[in-house]
Amino acid sequence: MRVLAVETSSLAGGVALLDEERLVAEYLLDVSVTHSERLLSAVDRVLADARWTPRALGGLAVAVGPGSFTGLRIAVSTVKGLALALGLPIAAVPTLDAMAAALPWAALPVCPVLDARKGEVYASRYRWDGGAMRRDWEYLAISPAALAERLTEPTLVVGDGAPAVHSPYARAVPPPRRLPSPACVGVLGLARLRSGDTVEPVALSPLYLRPSEAELKRRVVAGA
Repeated sequence: MRVLAVETSSLAGGVALLDEERLVAEYLLDVSVTHSERLLSAVDRVLADARWTPRALGGLAVAVGPGSFTGLRIAVSTVKGLALALGLPIAAVPTLDAMAAALPWAALPVCPVLDARKGEVYASRYRWDGGAMRRDWEYLAISPAALAERLTEPTLVVGDGAPAVHSPYARAVPPPRRLPSPACVGVLGLARLRSGDTVEPVALSPLYLRPSEAELKRRVVAGA
């Protein structure tokens, strides 16, 4: 199965193409350009470079968060449109799961951490069980200090929020491993597509762990 994967949970967003387990192309750009300006052009670019047409795709995978509210909305909207236009199934992949999947066979627990702003981070913790990374915490929106208190054993901490976690148990990973990977979203998405764990376009939505700023403002206005 040929899969297009989309990842826009943070400023560093991108897309990837997989042909079964083989990574054919990956585009990742960590610059201050909005995803709305570059996502569709990135999709067009990797398809053109791979000499694939959209009709060659067998499925779509998208990181659904937690992460940037705006980035996730753009990714979800784009994937919905592609799915409807091409009649493709969608695999929804939690961002933190995909980040942990970038470190298979880790002897230590892995804690992906994304900057959630407003003094918080998004995080969870995973362990390698011999076949996959298994989550043993819920998805959290938590202060870096509170997350540090939860680390009671040496743990690999990865993601753009990792530098804020000050714990004697936190073990940093090399910079290239710190960003969410479209390729890892594709690998997890491929497994879901194969097993039939798919989402209809109308039901596809971001995984938000807290209300957006717009939602908070609406609540204030409604309560006024």
